[in-house]
Amino acid sequence: MRIGVFGAGGRMGATVCGAIEADAELELAGAVDPNHVGEQVESVTIMDDMPDVDVVVDFTQVSAARDNILWAAENGVHAVVGTTGLNADDHERFGAAFTKSNCVIAPNFAIGAVLMMRMAELAAPYFETAEIIELHHDAKRDSPSGTAMLTAERMAAAKPSWAPDPTEVEVVAGARGGTGPSGIHVHAVRMRGMVAHQEVILGTTGQTLTIRHDTTDRSSFMPGVLLAVKRVAERPGLTVGLDALLDL
Repeated sequence: MRIGVFGAGGRMGATVCGAIEADAELELAGAVDPNHVGEQVESVTIMDDMPDVDVVVDFTQVSAARDNILWAAENGVHAVVGTTGLNADDHERFGAAFTKSNCVIAPNFAIGAVLMMRMAELAAPYFETAEIIELHHDAKRDSPSGTAMLTAERMAAAKPSWAPDPTEVEVVAGARGGTGPSGIHVHAVRMRGMVAHQEVILGTTGQTLTIRHDTTDRSSFMPGVLLAVKRVAERPGLTVGLDALLDL
């Protein structure tokens, strides 16, 4: 299976290239990154244009990802997307565009993070209050993270009504974080030394439950990326979230 990587010059893109190169079932056939043309990544040279491939993997910025994803749809190439910042309108557009090939979009490819989201969704109906704290490296441009927003959406779907926020005086504007679906508060931390972390705290009378996942190295995302690359052809149209491939 011939695989191409958009954003191959970045840290995540280069890590993906290495994982593909190390997998005996896959061939790294193309690497694209306008900011790194001519550089070497694994066994290929980074170019401007994507050659003939079966699947593309995109870890870029959201504006570039939109174009890359539509390119894949128009050319009948399967797409696996880890770029965050895509919204419901994007998903609707991509769902309509992928008629000749398929697309998997996941805000987080770490299998532990997928399980964390699922556990939060299962726990939600049994608690009255919940907040999400996501922590990322200081080069991440979007906030809150796609993982945090997907977690909030799934918790809200599992329990549409939560206890109201008791805050009457906000001494520092934004101290309570952003308000997500069903009023679930989401807090974003950006800090050097971190990679990707998320904590979901749920509370009810006399008890709290904390569900936390920590990514300490980008290699943690690779088993999920490779799983999506190998199974995207089995998932007609658009699939959002890695859990659909894990049968959770």
